[in-house]
Amino acid sequence: MCRIQLENEQKIAFIKTVFSGQLCNNLNLIPVSSPLMVLDGTGINDDLNGTERAVRFPIKSMQDKQAVVVHSLAKWKRIRLKEYDIQPHEGILTNMSALRPDEDYSPIHSIFVDQWDWEIRITEADRNLAYLKNTVQKIYEAILQTEQQVFEKNASLPPVLPKQITFIHAEELYQLYPNETPKNREHLITEKYGAVFIIGIGCKLSTGEQHDGRAADYDDWSTKTELGQGLNGDLLVWNAVLKQSFELSSMGIRVDKLALQKQLAERGKKTNYS
Repeated sequence: MCRIQLENEQKIAFIKTVFSGQLCNNLNLIPVSSPLMVLDGTGINDDLNGTERAVRFPIKSMQDKQAVVVHSLAKWKRIRLKEYDIQPHEGILTNMSALRPDEDYSPIHSIFVDQWDWEIRITEADRNLAYLKNTVQKIYEAILQTEQQVFEKNASLPPVLPKQITFIHAEELYQLYPNETPKNREHLITEKYGAVFIIGIGCKLSTGEQHDGRAADYDDWSTKTELGQGLNGDLLVWNAVLKQSFELSSMGIRVDKLALQKQLAERGKKTNYS
């Protein structure tokens, strides 16, 4: 059993090396290091949906200061883009470790988070649905390339993902399955197509509810597009072992000033932006 576990660790390391390399190539990313914690009260830690607790602790050498273990690096990465003088259509990639104590344990969730975080500097002209879709396709291509290399290294693991990813708006998904819960809609659509990107996570559906939560200061779920509100989404693939959809990426075009003001107001948050 121990030997099998060791072999699994080697396979995981191979997949992480291959995928991170493919992602850097496809999205023009530069690998960087990242923090495990940041100072509390600086606004740098990502609040996720705005309700999750952060792990916090006092710092002995800094009187009256506390640190918080990061939830994610959504805000930290944007600071790094500026500090590193990253140019348009260049970006950064980091392997993030985090703690999320309010997560429920399941086969796909833990309070410990080990994930890739990446960020690209874009221009105002890139703030559109076509750019979002093109970026998603590049990410999906990195997944397919990794899957193929895994197969070449281990013939017992043949590729199973479709060659193309399917895009659908959260409102379209609701109209397809109006009597299902949001999570069941995800399972149904992902089982049907194998790989999908659901657009508009956080915006209100025709029911007045959201498909899923998203913090107001994270990415843009309020800008109107030809499909509906939202320049963000979740990338899901079908997990044949668990018989359910499996989220590989939660991403989107970040809020600009107008989207931030609108989304904060919609969530009843106080704004101090002029």
